[in-house]
Amino acid sequence: MRILLVDDEEELAEPLQRILTSQGYVVDSATTGDRGWELAQAGNYDLLILDWMMPEKSGVEICKTLRQTGYLTPVLMLTAKDTLDDRVEGLDSGADDYLVKPFELRELLARVRALLRRALPPLAPTLEPAKLSYGNLELDRDNQVVYREQIAIALTEREYQLLEYFMLHPNQLLSHDQISQYLWKEEETAPTSNALVAQIKLLRRKIDRDRQTSLINTVYGKGYRFG
Repeated sequence: MRILLVDDEEELAEPLQRILTSQGYVVDSATTGDRGWELAQAGNYDLLILDWMMPEKSGVEICKTLRQTGYLTPVLMLTAKDTLDDRVEGLDSGADDYLVKPFELRELLARVRALLRRALPPLAPTLEPAKLSYGNLELDRDNQVVYREQIAIALTEREYQLLEYFMLHPNQLLSHDQISQYLWKEEETAPTSNALVAQIKLLRRKIDRDRQTSLINTVYGKGYRFG
């Protein structure tokens, strides 16, 4: 998922960019409104994080102008302005969410995840047969049993769900957020990206064993592809 961060406070923007990158996002940044406007127009982003007050062009101006052109990408507005009128103005400009400085990084990351989940296109509907197969790998959905080369593989419930999701969407690029939303949809707090990485590693170890080529391929900065 690609994020554009536009904030003239370098002491905030630089560590924020590092943290977002560590969470698996691809992050471009700008420290002026004009540069942010150029990147927003030229890039294909999944989320914009805009500071309200900036040199040349404010975050509110960028947001308003983008919305007037039909730009639908979610926008999270960052600002020190915290009155009700300020919040109304920010949301009326077309922002999807509003976060007052100073803020906790955990809250910002939670809002980022929420906005990205809201913007995800639904996966195309697929037929769900009783058995799924890919090469010599077979998943019996009725009995929740997995075989590779007719040898049963013991999986945990979460590993089974993860493999089932991959096998329902073979050769498709699945983002970190799509997979996490499927695995942890019943939980109130979304897991860190490390939790998903750990699940992928455990599943690979069981279904690939000592094979040189894995069925689960990492697409760096984007997600995973099965097949």
